[in-house]
Amino acid sequence: MRVINFCAEGIEQAAAAGFFEWVLQQDADIIAIQDLRAQEYDLHDNVYFPSEYNAYFFDAVEKKSNGVAIYTRQLPKAIMTGMAMGDMDMEGRYVQADFDNISIGSLLAPYASDDDDAGISKKNQFYRYLLPHLDKISKKRRNYIFCGNFNVAHADIDVQHPSRHENTTPGFLNHERDWLDEIMGGGEYLDSFRELNYDPDQFTFWPDDDSRDNNGWRIDTQIVSADLRDKITRVSIYTDRVFSRHAPVIIDYDVEL
Repeated sequence: MRVINFCAEGIEQAAAAGFFEWVLQQDADIIAIQDLRAQEYDLHDNVYFPSEYNAYFFDAVEKKSNGVAIYTRQLPKAIMTGMAMGDMDMEGRYVQADFDNISIGSLLAPYASDDDDAGISKKNQFYRYLLPHLDKISKKRRNYIFCGNFNVAHADIDVQHPSRHENTTPGFLNHERDWLDEIMGGGEYLDSFRELNYDPDQFTFWPDDDSRDNNGWRIDTQIVSADLRDKITRVSIYTDRVFSRHAPVIIDYDVEL
Protein backbone atom coordinates (compact mmCIF):
# COMPACT_ATOMS: atom_id res chain seq x y z
CA MET A 1 0.00 0.00 0.00
CA ARG A 2 1.36 3.40 -0.99
CA VAL A 3 0.23 6.46 1.00
CA ILE A 4 1.03 10.03 -0.07
CA ASN A 5 0.38 13.10 2.04
CA PHE A 6 0.70 16.68 0.83
CA CYS A 7 -0.10 20.12 2.26
CA ALA A 8 -1.38 22.05 -0.74
CA GLU A 9 -1.71 25.60 0.59
CA GLY A 10 -4.56 25.89 -1.88
CA ILE A 11 -5.67 22.86 -3.89
CA GLU A 12 -6.46 24.95 -6.96
CA GLN A 13 -2.99 26.49 -7.01
CA ALA A 14 -1.38 23.09 -6.47
CA ALA A 15 -3.41 21.62 -9.33
CA ALA A 16 -2.32 24.47 -11.59
CA ALA A 17 1.28 23.68 -10.66
CA GLY A 18 0.80 20.07 -11.82
CA PHE A 19 0.20 18.23 -8.55
CA PHE A 20 -2.57 15.96 -9.83
CA GLU A 21 -0.67 15.27 -13.03
CA TRP A 22 2.23 14.08 -10.89
CA VAL A 23 0.37 12.23 -8.15
CA LEU A 24 -1.75 10.16 -10.53
CA GLN A 25 1.48 8.67 -11.87
CA GLN A 26 2.57 7.47 -8.41
CA ASP A 27 0.27 4.42 -8.10
CA ALA A 28 -0.86 5.51 -4.65
CA ASP A 29 -3.60 3.69 -2.79
CA ILE A 30 -4.25 6.69 -0.54
CA ILE A 31 -3.70 10.40 -1.23
CA ALA A 32 -4.19 12.68 1.77
CA ILE A 33 -4.27 16.43 1.09
CA GLN A 34 -4.39 19.25 3.64
CA ASP A 35 -5.00 23.01 3.56
CA LEU A 36 -7.30 23.02 0.53
CA ARG A 37 -8.37 26.68 0.88
CA ALA A 38 -11.39 25.82 -1.24
CA GLN A 39 -14.68 24.07 -0.72
CA GLU A 40 -15.70 20.94 -2.56
CA TYR A 41 -18.66 22.53 -4.35
CA ASP A 42 -16.32 25.14 -5.84
CA LEU A 43 -14.12 22.50 -7.48
CA HIS A 44 -15.77 21.96 -10.84
CA ASP A 45 -12.86 20.58 -12.88
CA ASN A 46 -12.60 16.79 -13.22
CA VAL A 47 -8.93 17.03 -12.23
CA TYR A 48 -10.07 17.12 -8.58
CA PHE A 49 -12.14 13.95 -8.98
CA PRO A 50 -9.99 11.38 -10.81
CA SER A 51 -12.06 8.42 -11.95
CA GLU A 52 -9.78 5.83 -10.31
CA TYR A 53 -10.26 7.28 -6.83
CA ASN A 54 -13.03 7.90 -4.35
CA ALA A 55 -12.66 11.48 -3.13
CA TYR A 56 -13.82 12.67 0.30
CA PHE A 57 -13.60 16.27 1.49
CA PHE A 58 -14.13 17.97 4.82
CA ASP A 59 -14.50 21.69 4.26
CA ALA A 60 -13.95 24.47 6.72
CA VAL A 61 -17.05 26.48 7.52
CA GLU A 62 -15.11 29.63 6.76
CA LYS A 63 -14.67 29.75 3.01
CA LYS A 64 -11.15 29.75 1.54
CA SER A 65 -9.54 28.45 4.74
CA ASN A 66 -8.12 25.10 5.81
CA GLY A 67 -10.00 22.02 4.56
CA VAL A 68 -8.76 18.45 4.12
CA ALA A 69 -9.36 15.63 1.66
CA ILE A 70 -8.58 11.96 1.28
CA TYR A 71 -8.57 10.00 -1.98
CA THR A 72 -8.89 6.21 -1.76
CA ARG A 73 -8.46 3.75 -4.60
CA GLN A 74 -10.50 1.15 -2.72
CA LEU A 75 -13.93 2.03 -1.41
CA PRO A 76 -13.69 2.52 2.38
CA LYS A 77 -16.07 0.97 4.89
CA ALA A 78 -16.78 4.38 6.41
CA ILE A 79 -15.71 8.03 6.40
CA MET A 80 -15.33 10.01 9.61
CA THR A 81 -14.93 13.79 9.84
CA GLY A 82 -13.57 15.67 12.83
CA MET A 83 -12.19 14.36 16.13
CA ALA A 84 -14.87 15.49 18.58
CA MET A 85 -13.01 18.78 18.99
CA GLY A 86 -16.11 20.97 19.22
CA ASP A 87 -15.98 24.18 17.23
CA MET A 88 -12.49 23.38 16.02
CA ASP A 89 -13.88 20.50 13.97
CA MET A 90 -15.73 23.06 11.88
CA GLU A 91 -12.36 24.37 10.71
CA GLY A 92 -11.95 21.37 8.40
CA ARG A 93 -8.93 19.78 10.06
CA TYR A 94 -9.52 16.02 9.88
CA VAL A 95 -11.10 13.41 7.64
CA GLN A 96 -10.61 9.64 8.06
CA ALA A 97 -11.20 6.63 5.83
CA ASP A 98 -11.89 3.34 7.64
CA PHE A 99 -11.07 -0.03 6.11
CA ASP A 100 -11.34 -3.51 7.63
CA ASN A 101 -8.44 -3.31 10.07
CA ILE A 102 -6.88 0.07 9.44
CA SER A 103 -7.96 3.71 9.47
CA ILE A 104 -6.14 6.42 7.51
CA GLY A 105 -6.63 10.10 8.24
CA SER A 106 -5.75 13.42 6.65
CA LEU A 107 -4.87 15.94 9.37
CA LEU A 108 -4.07 19.65 9.44
CA ALA A 109 -2.84 21.13 12.72
CA PRO A 110 -3.21 24.88 13.26
CA TYR A 111 -0.36 27.16 12.20
CA ALA A 112 1.05 29.87 14.42
CA SER A 113 3.58 32.55 13.55
CA ASP A 114 5.82 34.68 15.75
CA ASP A 115 3.87 36.97 18.12
CA ASP A 116 0.61 35.27 17.07
CA ASP A 117 -0.92 34.73 20.50
CA ALA A 118 -4.30 33.67 19.08
CA GLY A 119 -2.69 31.18 16.70
CA ILE A 120 -0.52 29.72 19.44
CA SER A 121 -3.56 29.40 21.72
CA LYS A 122 -5.53 27.60 19.02
CA LYS A 123 -2.63 25.27 18.32
CA ASN A 124 -2.32 24.47 22.02
CA GLN A 125 -6.04 23.72 22.15
CA PHE A 126 -5.82 21.43 19.11
CA TYR A 127 -3.12 19.31 20.71
CA ARG A 128 -4.97 19.26 24.04
CA TYR A 129 -7.77 17.55 22.13
CA LEU A 130 -5.53 15.39 19.94
CA LEU A 131 -3.35 13.77 22.59
CA PRO A 132 -6.14 12.10 24.62
CA HIS A 133 -7.94 11.16 21.40
CA LEU A 134 -4.88 9.27 20.16
CA ASP A 135 -4.48 7.62 23.55
CA LYS A 136 -8.11 6.53 23.54
CA ILE A 137 -8.15 5.02 20.06
CA SER A 138 -4.83 3.22 20.63
CA LYS A 139 -6.85 0.75 22.69
CA LYS A 140 -8.94 -0.25 19.69
CA ARG A 141 -8.13 -3.39 17.73
CA ARG A 142 -7.07 -1.63 14.56
CA ASN A 143 -4.10 0.27 13.16
CA TYR A 144 -4.00 3.96 12.28
CA ILE A 145 -2.06 6.12 9.85
CA PHE A 146 -2.32 9.86 10.48
CA CYS A 147 -1.10 11.71 7.39
CA GLY A 148 -0.61 15.39 7.61
CA ASN A 149 0.92 18.70 8.39
CA PHE A 150 1.50 18.62 12.15
CA ASN A 151 3.05 22.10 12.12
CA VAL A 152 5.73 20.94 14.58
CA ALA A 153 9.29 19.82 13.91
CA HIS A 154 10.16 17.11 16.41
CA ALA A 155 13.93 17.00 16.75
CA ASP A 156 17.00 19.08 15.89
CA ILE A 157 17.49 16.90 12.82
CA ASP A 158 14.11 18.08 11.52
CA VAL A 159 15.06 21.77 11.27
CA GLN A 160 17.80 23.16 9.06
CA HIS A 161 19.04 25.63 11.70
CA PRO A 162 17.80 24.31 15.05
CA SER A 163 19.80 26.70 17.21
CA ARG A 164 18.16 29.64 15.43
CA HIS A 165 14.65 28.42 16.19
CA GLU A 166 14.88 26.45 19.45
CA ASN A 167 12.13 27.55 21.83
CA THR A 168 11.79 30.87 19.98
CA THR A 169 9.94 30.02 16.75
CA PRO A 170 6.44 28.51 16.78
CA GLY A 171 6.70 25.00 15.39
CA PHE A 172 9.88 24.40 17.40
CA LEU A 173 8.89 25.56 20.86
CA ASN A 174 9.78 23.22 23.68
CA HIS A 175 6.19 22.52 24.67
CA GLU A 176 5.28 21.79 21.02
CA ARG A 177 8.08 19.27 20.70
CA ASP A 178 6.86 17.76 23.96
CA TRP A 179 3.54 17.04 22.24
CA LEU A 180 5.26 14.78 19.74
CA ASP A 181 7.31 13.24 22.54
CA GLU A 182 4.04 12.39 24.26
CA ILE A 183 2.45 10.97 21.11
CA MET A 184 5.41 8.76 20.27
CA GLY A 185 6.95 8.23 23.68
CA GLY A 186 4.41 5.75 24.97
CA GLY A 187 5.13 3.05 22.43
CA GLU A 188 1.73 3.27 20.73
CA TYR A 189 2.72 5.46 17.75
CA LEU A 190 5.80 6.26 15.71
CA ASP A 191 7.00 8.57 12.95
CA SER A 192 7.05 6.21 9.98
CA PHE A 193 9.48 8.34 7.96
CA ARG A 194 12.18 8.23 10.64
CA GLU A 195 11.89 4.46 10.93
CA LEU A 196 13.81 4.14 7.65
CA ASN A 197 15.43 7.52 7.01
CA TYR A 198 17.73 9.19 9.56
CA ASP A 199 19.35 11.71 7.21
CA PRO A 200 19.56 15.28 8.56
CA ASP A 201 18.63 17.06 5.32
CA GLN A 202 15.12 15.67 4.86
CA PHE A 203 12.69 18.60 4.86
CA THR A 204 9.08 19.03 3.74
CA PHE A 205 8.47 22.74 4.28
CA TRP A 206 10.32 25.92 3.41
CA PRO A 207 8.66 29.06 4.88
CA ASP A 208 10.67 31.35 2.58
CA ASP A 209 8.85 31.30 -0.75
CA ASP A 210 11.83 32.18 -2.87
CA SER A 211 14.28 29.47 -1.80
CA ARG A 212 14.57 25.83 -0.81
CA ASP A 213 18.26 26.21 -0.04
CA ASN A 214 17.71 27.52 3.47
CA ASN A 215 15.34 27.28 6.45
CA GLY A 216 13.97 23.79 5.76
CA TRP A 217 11.58 22.09 8.19
CA ARG A 218 10.17 18.56 8.39
CA ILE A 219 6.64 19.10 9.71
CA ASP A 220 4.74 16.84 7.28
CA THR A 221 4.80 13.14 8.02
CA GLN A 222 2.75 10.01 8.74
CA ILE A 223 2.38 9.08 12.40
CA VAL A 224 1.32 5.45 12.60
CA SER A 225 0.41 2.70 15.04
CA ALA A 226 3.51 1.00 16.37
CA ASP A 227 2.23 -2.37 15.11
CA LEU A 228 2.99 -1.09 11.60
CA ARG A 229 6.70 -0.64 12.34
CA ASP A 230 7.75 -3.77 10.47
CA LYS A 231 5.35 -3.00 7.62
CA ILE A 232 7.12 0.20 6.50
CA THR A 233 9.08 -0.67 3.36
CA ARG A 234 10.01 2.64 1.68
CA VAL A 235 9.94 6.33 2.59
CA SER A 236 10.71 9.43 0.54
CA ILE A 237 10.05 13.15 0.13
CA TYR A 238 9.42 14.36 -3.41
CA THR A 239 11.23 17.60 -4.18
CA ASP A 240 11.86 17.48 -7.95
CA ARG A 241 8.85 19.70 -8.62
CA VAL A 242 7.30 22.44 -6.52
CA PHE A 243 3.53 22.35 -5.90
CA SER A 244 3.46 24.53 -2.76
CA ARG A 245 5.88 25.46 -0.01
CA HIS A 246 5.41 21.87 1.19
CA ALA A 247 6.71 18.70 -0.47
CA PRO A 248 4.73 15.45 -0.75
CA VAL A 249 5.69 12.56 1.54
CA ILE A 250 5.52 9.05 0.04
CA ILE A 251 5.49 5.97 2.27
CA ASP A 252 4.98 2.35 1.25
CA TYR A 253 3.59 -0.25 3.65
CA ASP A 254 3.40 -4.01 3.33
CA VAL A 255 -0.32 -3.82 4.07
CA GLU A 256 -3.38 -4.91 2.13
CA LEU A 257 -6.52 -2.80 2.49
